[in-house]
Amino acid sequence: MNPTALVQRLYNYCTVLRDDGVSTIEYVEQLTFLLFLKMADELAKPPFNDAPIVPEGLDWQSLLDRDGDALEVHYRHILTELGKRPGMLGTIYRKAQNKIQDPAKLRTIMINLIAPTQWMSLDQDVKGDAYEGLLERGASDTKTGAGQYFTPRPLIRAIVEVMQPKPDQRIADPACGTGGFLLAAKEYIADHFDLDRDQKRFLRDEAFAGWEIVDVTARLCAMNFLLHGIGHADGDSPIRVVESLKGDPGDRFDLLLPHPPFGRKSASTFVNIDGDEDREDAVIRRDDFWASTSNKQLNFLQHIKTLMKVNGTAAVVLPDNVLFEGGAGEKIRRKLLHDCDLHTILRLPTGLFYKQGVKANVLFFQRRAAAAEPATSQVWIYDLRTNQHFTLKENPLQDADLRDFVACYQAGARHERAESERFHYFEYADLILREKVDLDITWIADESVESADNLPDPMLLAEEIAAELEATLADFAEIGASLRARSVVSTDTVHGG
Repeated sequence: MNPTALVQRLYNYCTVLRDDGVSTIEYVEQLTFLLFLKMADELAKPPFNDAPIVPEGLDWQSLLDRDGDALEVHYRHILTELGKRPGMLGTIYRKAQNKIQDPAKLRTIMINLIAPTQWMSLDQDVKGDAYEGLLERGASDTKTGAGQYFTPRPLIRAIVEVMQPKPDQRIADPACGTGGFLLAAKEYIADHFDLDRDQKRFLRDEAFAGWEIVDVTARLCAMNFLLHGIGHADGDSPIRVVESLKGDPGDRFDLLLPHPPFGRKSASTFVNIDGDEDREDAVIRRDDFWASTSNKQLNFLQHIKTLMKVNGTAAVVLPDNVLFEGGAGEKIRRKLLHDCDLHTILRLPTGLFYKQGVKANVLFFQRRAAAAEPATSQVWIYDLRTNQHFTLKENPLQDADLRDFVACYQAGARHERAESERFHYFEYADLILREKVDLDITWIADESVESADNLPDPMLLAEEIAAELEATLADFAEIGASLRARSVVSTDTVHGG
């Protein structure tokens, strides 16, 4: 069975549940629960004969032995009990809920879809690629917000290709979603290196680490990892279900490949500048950060710097405001250019993400040891945005659209780079003198503004204006917070004197 056929077979059953209000991503989540139980059952039988992963009475066989309301009640019991378990088992079933409440439909999926296939006997690429295909379909279900953690696979592959991950590297994603970046890195290593036994074990058990705050996404990632040969079903989970930005975990990595979620505010509660808990205006204060700010994107950038080993590398997908926002944004860019070698920026076109009108970039940089001289000498910018038009369905991004960037990047030989129409370099000395150290730079004439008959979509224009206003208001908020803090210090000094 090839992955495409398997995806279609699995997806066909999703239509059965739509009338019950079950979304595509919820359907994939329920398949995750059932697939895990079936595969655990297979591993405990010949030819594998492994020790049971799932306790007796909570296993696949216990589901097959029931029907009707008893099946639905027992299924809910299984989800609750397995969610209390440690390791990957607990990650997959953490806070799990049954969304297939019609026992007849639940049994139909079990008997007709899951039971007939020997999943552990399928080639790893078949079942892994099929599951990835299901996740991609789920990401198109924007009603559930699934697309927010789905990065276009051609973009992921191009980023991984130029970063060239290696077998002995520890690789992390502090906002891993369903694990696309880490899985692409694993695939690249497996395809480009002849691995010995120890390297294969390291790749399976130690190479990868991810953080994901959303339970649904974390469980999909954990299953995705298992189907692609990362981790053990009964072992420690490489996925940590926690807010990344809460603190420094202490781990350091050779390669970071994150696409932090879009949006300015943190998903968790932190202490704001007045000492109060406030979800909306939370300023994250960490000793390892260059600046304190409530901007989630800027905080992720600083967090990624912390997670990098000296001479470690990163490729990070971030929105435009990270390149031009003032206040803390300017301070962070100055420090990034000085402490890290920010050697490349890829300006991404719109139309790539499920949130419309998003303007984003990929920042490629390397952390350097502390030194008086700036680590960055030149920033090369590749403009894939100007005069490029993509949509999610009619004209989606393809691998071919990124071939020129990959060629211009010159992975492993950046000293041989050459300028082209879309690829230019800018000297550190010139960048540091730009107002607010603005790195949002373009030089190609935009054909869409040369003709009144070819103006951008009004909705996109409105969203861009809103983003600019939000960034400006954030600047004022940072200034106001700073003034309040100084006022408190000044008052304390007077009282203390």
